[in-house]
Amino acid sequence: MDSLEAFFSTVQQWLFESAVQPAMFALGLGNLLETGYEATAWFMVGLIQILILLAVVGPLQRWRPVEPVTDRATIRTDILYTLIHRLGLFRIALFFTLEPLFNDLFGMARTAGYGTFHLDQIWRGMTDNALVSLLIYLVVFDFIAYWTHRGQHQIEWWWRLHSLHHAQRQMTMWSDNRNHLLDDIIVDVIVVLVAQLIGVAPGQFIAIVALTQLSESFQHANLKLWFGCVGERLWVSPRFHRLHHSIGIGHESAGKGSLGGYNFGVLLPWWDVLFGTANFEQRYDPTGIRDQVEQSRDYGRGFWAQQWLGLKRLVGRA
Repeated sequence: MDSLEAFFSTVQQWLFESAVQPAMFALGLGNLLETGYEATAWFMVGLIQILILLAVVGPLQRWRPVEPVTDRATIRTDILYTLIHRLGLFRIALFFTLEPLFNDLFGMARTAGYGTFHLDQIWRGMTDNALVSLLIYLVVFDFIAYWTHRGQHQIEWWWRLHSLHHAQRQMTMWSDNRNHLLDDIIVDVIVVLVAQLIGVAPGQFIAIVALTQLSESFQHANLKLWFGCVGERLWVSPRFHRLHHSIGIGHESAGKGSLGGYNFGVLLPWWDVLFGTANFEQRYDPTGIRDQVEQSRDYGRGFWAQQWLGLKRLVGRA
């Protein structure tokens, strides 16, 4: 783990000094070099993820697809979402808007005597190992992600935004980042607050986000795959997550059209088992939302149309 971190830091430093830093000086952004250095790390992580998707998950989709690809235009829109998020453009926007606010708030808290809490230090001795520390934070973040995801489905106004993610009828490895930007901002605020409160180190935070994102892309793949009776209960598979996207099953209460659903786990199905929202049926149903089929509701095809319609749904105008 330490050697991987050292290698990543070396490459990050080289890329920052050879390309990012000169560009920032040329644009008059020399006062934001720290932000640029952090953005370089997110760009590298995103680039690695995209290369893995193209080299590994893409061939798997072609090898054993759940359904034939019939709507490539909507997939191209999903690719745009992926590039915006994975290459750091969305996160850079947050750096210039929300992050200064968070820095001020937590700086005030530290000045008032509320120091940073480090969750992994509770288990002293065990967490001298960086991998054990990483796993502790991974489980905690996944627990928060489970309840955040349930909120997206069971809080009515939040579902109006999150429904864009479920409106994809042609789900592929590119579909994970197909979200309303306001929905993403809400989720990111929660994640950043939790990260600050439990004291996760920046390097560990990037690793957790990277692993989570890559796993989520795999879960959304157009891939007929499950992990077996035991494996399905250890890690979220493409089959487990596809059921969450299935019309009338994954995001409705017993198929009745009301808010609810199954399989909210992001990485670990444990939380669904523990809180009674797991569905381990071996089936591969069409994905989408019931009102797309029954009421021909429009969720938009292009990026801007989807964002605009999401805002209209939020205020009850679409």
